Amino acid sequence: MKCIVQPGDGVAQLIRGIGRAKKSIEIVIFRFNRSEIEKALASAVARGVHVHALIAYTNRGGERSLRELELRLLGAGVTVARTADDLVRYHGKLMIVDRRELYVLGFNFTYLDIERSRSFGIVTTNKRHLIDAAKLFESDTKRQLYASASATFIVSPVNARKQLATFIRGAKKELLIYDPEVSDPQMVRLLEARARAGVNISIIGKLPVKNKVLPEPQSLQIRLHTRTIVRDGSWAFVGSQSLRAVELDSRREIGIIFRDPKAVARIVKTFREDWESGGKSIERDVTPEEVAQKEAASAAKVAKKVAKAVVSGLSPVTPVVETTVRELAAAPNVDLDGHDIESTVKNAVQDAVRQVVRDFVEEAVEGRSTSTNA
Repeated sequence: MKCIVQPGDGVAQLIRGIGRAKKSIEIVIFRFNRSEIEKALASAVARGVHVHALIAYTNRGGERSLRELELRLLGAGVTVARTADDLVRYHGKLMIVDRRELYVLGFNFTYLDIERSRSFGIVTTNKRHLIDAAKLFESDTKRQLYASASATFIVSPVNARKQLATFIRGAKKELLIYDPEVSDPQMVRLLEARARAGVNISIIGKLPVKNKVLPEPQSLQIRLHTRTIVRDGSWAFVGSQSLRAVELDSRREIGIIFRDPKAVARIVKTFREDWESGGKSIERDVTPEEVAQKEAASAAKVAKKVAKAVVSGLSPVTPVVETTVRELAAAPNVDLDGHDIESTVKNAVQDAVRQVVRDFVEEAVEGRSTSTNA
């Protein structure tokens, strides 16, 4: 078993795993913007590996980016399926290589999660977990009901509440918790009961409601994007579900409970360092390629916002369209609708403005980088 600690070498480990594939890769995607991983998947297809991607039906970023990813993967020869829309969100992240190596991740396949957030991933060859993960992948791909047979492969909303509650109850001495939001009433009561029983509880994250029993949580100076619990220094949970009701009961979340001395020790070491430093010491140097990717993403974001603002500020173009329509009325076989044309014009303007602004931002960034390096 291996433990991936982020920020770190998550991309390299994922690419190595993809590169080792001989027969199949099954990957569940919620967010994705790492071109290196996309290229690695395309290369796997080119050498004869069957790559099957299951993409969430939506995320906060919207349908468009997911659809664009789907089309790119299809163009590379990847088999693509989309999740159902029966749950609030399909938020799990995993990858199965040749049905012999399982990656359960707390982070998405994105620059922000991998390079600028505290998160963890687990790589395991445990046969029981591989069977459960493959069964879940097939069930969600075919939009069929998934029934868990494992107490340590954690799937929301199937068994997460029950198994995580059992996991917490088993604490005798200590619970170390990374969680962006510990708010589920049942889970909070369980933690309070453990605290009253003498268990030392430390939380890096948030308790939205003031609590007289549990100690004040510690915050990080960088983004926290993991849901991880270590129990008594020997057992750990790593996954995508927080101890809050929506992630336990209404969303597809995936996690794993395990007992591996080296993996658990690495998480404990990281937690204690984060607790002492508040996350201040975990920044690392980034490569020029990573900087370029981040700046390109920023340019795209700025361009989108500016384009939207410009279009929203346009005066109605319908009067102009109506004038044009009247002028063309004498022409045969012309069927124009003013409202349709107005929508088309605004979409065209938005696309044009977005591209111009993006080019401008990228040129400005490039010029600044050149002057800095001179």
